[in-house]
Amino acid sequence: MRRILPVLAAFAAALPLAAHAQSSPNEHAVLHQLASDVSPERERATIARLVAFGTRHTLSDTKSETRGIGAARRWVASEFAAISKDCGGCLTVETPSETVTGRRVPNPTEVMDILAIQKGTTDPGRVIVISGHIDSRVTDVQNFTADAPGANDDGSGTAAVIEAARVLSKHRFPATLVFAVLSGEEQGLYGGHVLADYATKQGWRVEGDLNNDIVGNSEGINGVRETTRVRVFSEGTKTVETAAEADKRRYNGGEVDSPSRQLARFMDGMANDYLGNFHVTMVYRTDRFGRGGDQTEMLKAGFPAVRVTEANENYNRQHQDLRTEKGIKYGDVLEGVDFAYLANVTRLNVISLAALASAPAPPTAVDISGAVSADTTVKWKPSPDAARYRLWWRSTTDPQWRYSREAAPTGQAVLKDVNIDDWFFGVSAVSADGWESPVVFPGAAGSWTHEEPPPARPAG
Repeated sequence: MRRILPVLAAFAAALPLAAHAQSSPNEHAVLHQLASDVSPERERATIARLVAFGTRHTLSDTKSETRGIGAARRWVASEFAAISKDCGGCLTVETPSETVTGRRVPNPTEVMDILAIQKGTTDPGRVIVISGHIDSRVTDVQNFTADAPGANDDGSGTAAVIEAARVLSKHRFPATLVFAVLSGEEQGLYGGHVLADYATKQGWRVEGDLNNDIVGNSEGINGVRETTRVRVFSEGTKTVETAAEADKRRYNGGEVDSPSRQLARFMDGMANDYLGNFHVTMVYRTDRFGRGGDQTEMLKAGFPAVRVTEANENYNRQHQDLRTEKGIKYGDVLEGVDFAYLANVTRLNVISLAALASAPAPPTAVDISGAVSADTTVKWKPSPDAARYRLWWRSTTDPQWRYSREAAPTGQAVLKDVNIDDWFFGVSAVSADGWESPVVFPGAAGSWTHEEPPPARPAG
């Protein structure tokens, strides 16, 4: 017993912090400031201006200065240009586009995204994106002439992107931030495809895309008002996983540990640490059941991405002609947006973007070993932008990282008396001033990159 007690005491000392999410021991005052800078009044003004374009259907007028998708896109570009002027030219506005045809686009149509790029100071090739789509629709997805206000779907996401650009442009970050307003979502996720293609051609190392789609309503179709939580959807296994990677994952685990899932956990931790009575509900799905969003196109390109969506949707206000039937008002109008709620969702995005862009890149080449041993050895590739690392572990049935201890930047550490068979493991990178990356699960299942160590032969 005298020999066992010191081991148990040492083990307990290594078990800290959170039973929920990826909570950080380092509190950053700037994140509180950024959250307080978000203005619901500005977001109201943005959505009111978007609604005033009448319709923003992807197939609508592109020449008019007052109505249609073209006028709306040009206005967003002018908003980004004005924000850039205020920050001394810190944003570069780009308008990548592709001409598409498809089931919902019968004639060749240009789909254009509006991007505002805030280049990182020390690691500009590493990119974190916030996105929302500007196009709108009514009941008939091909009807491009009727009024389609699109206040919440997805004027709210567009307003969150523009407000995030305004707030974050006043600060500088090691990594690059991209504020993306997309088109063509309702016709087949074309804007997400344009963004993914552009990111690939630019050689961006996309660390995450926070796709905001329907984030401004707090009263569901069931009449229940949800003002204190938002849903974050994330894929559990990678869309681009190979057959060999899937086979290894099935054997060793990793079904709920993709980079996208770690992004969701990271955002959950941000809400817990900085947003008081506003929380993330993680949903273990890529998107809502039977529905989709632009983040899926980023996932197809191999980029981590999540979907942010309000907690309780009102389907009478989505994809509906403007009308009143049997006392029920249908249509996606300005009155259906709760701007205090939208501001809280935007705050979650802003602090998550700032924290991701300030932290070191997620560790690479993470590997574990320890078969037929009482200890687990964790290895990773040290990075010059990380001052130290944190080793994380949790029960294989626990949804959140639970235990952690710090490790030196040597690229290897041993967890004494932590048996590899009983736990899932991960590693996060920490900067000298306490900014921490998301956790990386070992092997291809959790890697943000394709740099993986050779597979170990299983012991008998």
